[in-house]
Amino acid sequence: MQTDNADLIPQESVASPLSMLYKWEQETPDSLYMTQPTSDGELTFTWNETAKEARKVAAALLAKNYPKGSRIAVLSKNCAHWMIVDLGIMMAGHISVPIFSTAGKETISYVLQHADCPLVFVGILDNYKSQEEAVPASVEKVGFPYRGATGIAWEEFTAVEPLNDNPLPDMNEIMTIIYTSGSTGQPKGVVHTYQTICWAARNSLNSMSVNEDDRILSYLPLAHITERVLVELASYYARMQIHFVQSLDTFTRDVKACQPTLFISVPRLWTKFQLGALAKLPQKKLSFLLSIPLIGNKIAQKIRNEMGLGSARLWASGSAPLAPVIIEWFHTIGINISEGWGMTENSAYGTGSVPFRVDKIGCIGKAYDGVEVRIAEDGEIQVSSPCNMIGYYKEPEKTAGVFTNDGFLRTGDKGTIDAEGFVTITGRLKDIFKTEKGKYVAPAPIEAKLMENPIVEQVCVTGTNLPQPIALLVLSEKARQHNKVGIVESLRKTLIAVNSTLESHQRLDRIVIFKDEWSIENDLLTPTLKVKRHVIEEKFKSIILTDHKEDVVWND
Repeated sequence: MQTDNADLIPQESVASPLSMLYKWEQETPDSLYMTQPTSDGELTFTWNETAKEARKVAAALLAKNYPKGSRIAVLSKNCAHWMIVDLGIMMAGHISVPIFSTAGKETISYVLQHADCPLVFVGILDNYKSQEEAVPASVEKVGFPYRGATGIAWEEFTAVEPLNDNPLPDMNEIMTIIYTSGSTGQPKGVVHTYQTICWAARNSLNSMSVNEDDRILSYLPLAHITERVLVELASYYARMQIHFVQSLDTFTRDVKACQPTLFISVPRLWTKFQLGALAKLPQKKLSFLLSIPLIGNKIAQKIRNEMGLGSARLWASGSAPLAPVIIEWFHTIGINISEGWGMTENSAYGTGSVPFRVDKIGCIGKAYDGVEVRIAEDGEIQVSSPCNMIGYYKEPEKTAGVFTNDGFLRTGDKGTIDAEGFVTITGRLKDIFKTEKGKYVAPAPIEAKLMENPIVEQVCVTGTNLPQPIALLVLSEKARQHNKVGIVESLRKTLIAVNSTLESHQRLDRIVIFKDEWSIENDLLTPTLKVKRHVIEEKFKSIILTDHKEDVVWND
């Protein structure tokens, strides 16, 4: 299914990010572009200052005499210099290879060697020492100008005359290789040309009506496709302002300082926002206040302001399904979260629920203009669009396997399309498991039902070769402070309610409660905060296989 739009940018007419940089450098040199909070205050960059710094990076890289198209890595949390370096790499005619700032030593080493990177820019990291140890001696390191960064000092590296000319890439050249987060096995290098990834970024402006009056907070990993396309690259076309966060501790302060008009997040963080609000104003009292005319609107506005989202006009969620009950809760306080769907392989540009519709909560929206979505015989969602990747780096067999004979990308997601063209994901093909009875179970819909209980913060339904599926879950921080008897009673009610909606082979045998939170640090979440299902199943195999008489079990 494909829709037509007069504003759709033809493939051949997409400008490169560098063309846009040169345009703003000339037309609005003194306009504020980036704001970077630091421990020493605040750094700001106009378009002219951004271009000048990028030109220095390009000149310094060209002085290295690397062959054109060399892969240059970036290992850092989001910051202004991440984007400056990306522009410099483009100007020098090289290919950027972002690495997640949370990546472990094995992943860092693998990516640098697999992509044959001669140099890596190292910026803001939580574990400098252990992560830098993963960089082979043969790979040069250049440190960003922030406390803690090592390698060649930024000031030394950029002590060159800025590049004077305005080089432009061939749009069919490779722009970047984005390595997937590797929730199963080694990460794959997804290859995008300027054409594929920039087509998505440019057309996203139409879908979300983005313009130069918009402000956005960049905090989801720039090494991930969504932030790269919808924030960094889109900003070059829209001329919107970008704000960064200093640290996790300053997140709320930095959101409020930015006052974003667009706010993109992931389910894990939307849940945290909700729990934070309910910790201050319990649901029963909140529901009562919201029901009172005038007062209800003031309360809702106050909550939005406390979150730092009082100026936002568009809110979005992606990366993983967001439980419908959470979207409905936010709707009551005037935050209408539009879910979207995409993959690294299709530039995060597949479907979107913009404008928001209450009756379509639970859907991932309709195909964006220029994107064709279909459902295969086995229920798989398949997509065709100009923003599909050209392949996996150095892996032709995997590339061939992920495309159909007629050029559609096999997404691995199962789903349905309704009469209006709205797509609903029903699970991942690889996540569907077979119980001991030989029956197949899709975990995602069951997990969404369990998440309707506000004391549940993380959940993973599993059951390969078990008589019945089981649910592993982590409680919210507030719930963990309550007595066990009340928690068991609440979860037992949820278990009965959920099972009453399921077919006999899908019904949960028990719930297992975990004391410790699943996180990136303990390798149970991906850098975009998705549950690593297969890692959890392997790590907790003995617990999963243990027989229990109780239907709610504490794993202490």
